[in-house]
Amino acid sequence: MRSLRGKLLPPVVAIVFSALLCSVALIISGSNPAKALAVMVVQVGRDTTLVDIVNSASVYYLVGIAVAIGFKMNLFNIGVEGQYRIGAALAAIVGGQLNMPPVIGQIVIILTAMVGGAAYAALPAILKVTRGVSEVITTIMLNAIAGGIIALLIKQGAFGVLNNNNISTKPIPSSNWIPGISFGSAGTVFGLVLLAILVGVGYWVLLNRTRFGFELQASGESPTAATAGGVDAKRMIVIAMLVSGAIAGLTALPEVLGRDHAYTLISPQGYGFTGIAVALLGRNNPGGIAFGALLWAFLDQSAVSLDVIQVPREIVTIMQGAIVLSVVVSYEVIRRLELAAEQRRVGLQLAAATTGSAS
Repeated sequence: MRSLRGKLLPPVVAIVFSALLCSVALIISGSNPAKALAVMVVQVGRDTTLVDIVNSASVYYLVGIAVAIGFKMNLFNIGVEGQYRIGAALAAIVGGQLNMPPVIGQIVIILTAMVGGAAYAALPAILKVTRGVSEVITTIMLNAIAGGIIALLIKQGAFGVLNNNNISTKPIPSSNWIPGISFGSAGTVFGLVLLAILVGVGYWVLLNRTRFGFELQASGESPTAATAGGVDAKRMIVIAMLVSGAIAGLTALPEVLGRDHAYTLISPQGYGFTGIAVALLGRNNPGGIAFGALLWAFLDQSAVSLDVIQVPREIVTIMQGAIVLSVVVSYEVIRRLELAAEQRRVGLQLAAATTGSAS
């Protein structure tokens, strides 16, 4: 019961605190918080908002899982941003250049994205285990380099084509698209939403039903103890980074194969940093990350409706930042309170045992 409370209470406290903070900001600006929230909630049932939330959440979920794998190993893989962009660009290039038969084409594109993301995560992993270089520094630098690599690949004369004043990869043939699930005027859910679900299930099985998952968590919690138990900590670092990069490579595929069918220089960016927030919100738990992804997507998509009542949509950014900060603080506060309660309980038991033996 205490464990469940420790998992559920912090995010609830964080959301309530961020809502109160945003309410204060809205009141100061002369807006009605209740009206703003009502407009955001009502917007979910209009047009394609609900489908857009599900589609965005699938992307956020994939990148959140990628970040969480690193967190489980006590690695701060900020480079998920660069890894997913490299993976998506390479996958789009392969998909556009090769005219492959259905099924085989989709599989090759997905594997290319995973290999691309994993390969881009390999360098910081190798530097970490061979030279002790912080993965935070190397991955941040590689994020910037990724933009330059993509610019070189997607240009005329290389693998880029000019399309309506925008340079992109060659369009992927329709036979290699992954069709979505149509809900008529409500929109079309990306077909790769199912892949995101499978990744989440696989992540849960990996952590809770495999030896590798046990060694991954043990190495993250105490590398010294894990090494004493026969676990190769350096090997686990490399594997964790490669798996994290491979999952990161999948991030943009729901959009590439389900909507855009190419990768452009202006394709959406910033998912990697959103993934960090979602993983923190979900505490690296597959169910928690799903909740975090849906919440983040809801705030993103419904923020547009605030323009109707002249409320700045930036209030949503404040709420998102407050949620992440509050979650981190809440978990630490709850952890300390539970630790203090446990110490008191043990103290009372020892005192009772001492009194009983004395009598």
